[in-house]
Amino acid sequence: MTLDPRFDRLRRDAFAAFRPPAKLALSDWIEGHVYLPSAIAAQPGRMRLWPPQREIADAIGEESVERVSILKSARVGATQLMVGALGHFVQNDPAPVLAVVPAEADARHLIVSVVEPTFAESPALRAALAADTAGRDTMLHRQFAGGSLTVVSAHAPRNLRARTARVLFADEIDAYELSAGTEGDPVELAMRRTMTFGNRKIVLASTPVDAETSRIVRAYEQSDMRVFEVPCPSCGTFGEILWKDIRWAADKPETAHWRCPACEAEVADRQKPQMVEQGRWRATRPEVEGHRGYKLTSLTSTLPNATWPRLAAEFLQAKRSPTTLKPWLNTVLGEPWRGEGDDLDGTDFAALQRPFGLDRIPAEALVLTVGADVQADRIEATFAGWTKDGDVRVLGHETVWGAPTENETWAELDDLLRRQFRHPAGGVLTVDAAVIDSGNWADAVYAFCRPRTSRRVLAGKGVAGFSRPSLAFSTSRGTRLALIGIDGVKLALHQRIAHGETILFSSALSGDYFDQLRAERLVTRFSRGHPVRRWEVVSGRRNEALDTLVYAYGARGLIGADVERREAELGKVTGPPKPVTVVKSRWLSS
Repeated sequence: MTLDPRFDRLRRDAFAAFRPPAKLALSDWIEGHVYLPSAIAAQPGRMRLWPPQREIADAIGEESVERVSILKSARVGATQLMVGALGHFVQNDPAPVLAVVPAEADARHLIVSVVEPTFAESPALRAALAADTAGRDTMLHRQFAGGSLTVVSAHAPRNLRARTARVLFADEIDAYELSAGTEGDPVELAMRRTMTFGNRKIVLASTPVDAETSRIVRAYEQSDMRVFEVPCPSCGTFGEILWKDIRWAADKPETAHWRCPACEAEVADRQKPQMVEQGRWRATRPEVEGHRGYKLTSLTSTLPNATWPRLAAEFLQAKRSPTTLKPWLNTVLGEPWRGEGDDLDGTDFAALQRPFGLDRIPAEALVLTVGADVQADRIEATFAGWTKDGDVRVLGHETVWGAPTENETWAELDDLLRRQFRHPAGGVLTVDAAVIDSGNWADAVYAFCRPRTSRRVLAGKGVAGFSRPSLAFSTSRGTRLALIGIDGVKLALHQRIAHGETILFSSALSGDYFDQLRAERLVTRFSRGHPVRRWEVVSGRRNEALDTLVYAYGARGLIGADVERREAELGKVTGPPKPVTVVKSRWLSS
């Protein structure tokens, strides 16, 4: 039987009329349906994606892409982008969704201060989330038609047990810390919760921290490693904006511009929005399929606080010390810290020595701290002067010989801590604070420090952990105890010594002293597949000089003196005391 051609045409037209519309790209859906409240956005209202964000959003919505890894700086709106993508899964592709953040406080902030206000502002998403009625913490669990949202902290592995999800959002993964007795890396644990879904979606994002331990760097390197390239307004060549190509006149960050690596034309910051609008992502490893990786930095951000002159000015402030340079690299360039300064074997200490010492206090030293280490036959002490800018001047290293069980040893140490030093401004500098490592001689150290607490002479104890503060307090046997975060302080000292001149040393210090400063190096070991950093003593080296400098560094936190006032007080004396005039007798010549 042959169908009438007219009927066949009518049938095709009827089917075409009911054919579902082409799938809307996720970036278009976000811009059409997600609204940002003024509480979390500088430009509230309908969400407008920054040009590099558009492809990232589309990759999250693309069925053929299983994983999206975002190696990012700050000021690029990655969290807002993920919340927009969450709205898509709630509205268009419902599924169990798991969001993992570093800490419990972050989880509550994400729900209360970001997700709920954004959904409440967006007509398509308003009232989409309902409290979980399964008896769990309703603050961190929400239900929606066809799916659910669970927000958990990575710190406690139990949060990831017995949860399955088709969609995983893991934010700031380099900030995840392992708790004691952990079952493994939190990111790996979270990814396992998605394994039962053949159409799973995994989105990882983070600002990197340390190259050796960075989860986001490893994830990005497993992806197709996309970089964002912009066209040069002069020659039209596409290239990635890199920090090495941002130039400015000496001491004039306001002149910062991008120099095209192809034609060397100078491109002003005002041209950046147009360049970024015309930019494109390029996969540097196109052979990788199903895993998109994006490197997103502030250099291409069009926000007012990310102009090239502003970033150059921030760099000039940050570069003085690795303790400020490292977070600048992480948060502005999206670059991990490569561990420069983790060992000091290549450091030229002679170039850092200056003609000052305990007998010649430098004019810039306004505060004086001491760190001491107790050994079986001696007590070693390092004197550190501090400038108003927080720079360190290592003035000397003294040794008190004698057993810590002998009263004479402690009496000599007390004399050492009571010494007065003539300052070039005319006043007198005394020890403002001292921390003495209790170690294996706790009873003797406590007995010495207890009556001297009012002089800020405290017993000290080193506590491990790079997230520890440089100074905290505890009480032991009725004695106030200074807890020194030795891992972080050692890293700060190593990095500051290896970069620039924020720590200088007395010319009186010997080569043996500097060998002891080089006595430890930072190594990375793997425990249950997770990289763990720790300090290890180089075989055959003593490390007392490093330990005492660590404690002198920590002791600075005991002092709340106004350095401006201290500087004025030291200058009130007109000068050092005049030498005694000796009148010669004429008796011998008579």
